[in-house]
Amino acid sequence: MPRLYFTKMEGAGNDFIFINALASDAPTITPELAVTMCDRRFGIGADQILIVKKSEIADFRMDIINADGGTVEMCGNGIRCFAKYVLDHKLTTKTALTVETLAGIIKPEIIAGHPKTTAKTAWVKVDMGEPILDGEDIPVNQNGLIIDKPFKLKDFPKGSSLQNDYKITCVSMGNPHCIVFVDKVQDYPVETIGPYFENDPHFPNRINTEFIEVVDKKTLNMRVWERGSGETLACGTGACAAAVASILNNKTDRHVTIHLRGGDLEIFWDPNDDHVYKTGPATTVFDGIYTF
Repeated sequence: MPRLYFTKMEGAGNDFIFINALASDAPTITPELAVTMCDRRFGIGADQILIVKKSEIADFRMDIINADGGTVEMCGNGIRCFAKYVLDHKLTTKTALTVETLAGIIKPEIIAGHPKTTAKTAWVKVDMGEPILDGEDIPVNQNGLIIDKPFKLKDFPKGSSLQNDYKITCVSMGNPHCIVFVDKVQDYPVETIGPYFENDPHFPNRINTEFIEVVDKKTLNMRVWERGSGETLACGTGACAAAVASILNNKTDRHVTIHLRGGDLEIFWDPNDDHVYKTGPATTVFDGIYTF
């Protein structure tokens, strides 16, 4: 019976199963195995599996498998946990890394001496790169900037009492996001509306959807529906996209705190280099052995 060593980690409540695949005999994580491992009743339970691999162009490569067995380009909370994982497991001595992803090279850096650092939690700043704003590149079936654009869900059920008249802003932070501003996000029917956004034909690669309540010029409340995982407690790339969308819509300053269900993230969109910087926690939950 194969034995798979893993580490469970979380970043602001977004949780992950980490697998070290640097060795040549590392087991292959199939989509079917990923679904079983991520199951919260019959498996370990996670939003995603993150696999540490060798890279020819960076310190490491990070592959991502969603809870539904599909692959995605990037994970902003996962990349923070990645930096802590490789350091804790003595795969590197570096605290500042380059990590190859399907979204390009991402650069996380563990913040030494951060006041909230504990034995289990590190605080990590990540250079998330420049936001992608052209619809064709996000991708969305619409060219140009998509900022505060009217939108209706195509397959929304007829006769529903729920809203189907939106203003959307779309941003890619290596993976696609659609941001919707709402009045009271905690009461918003994210579980009902989220799947319709995710699978709407307007978004050819499916979409992550952030539902945002603006508190003030420096603060946002956010809930997120992630493609392939459902509603999660946090989404790092989504938080970055939400901050960019809020700035583009003149709702916040460039430095914002985003309150998610799993914790807070600090986002800064730097006007000097156009890069988005994200700071937040990375926490080890437990190590284990999975047999299958």
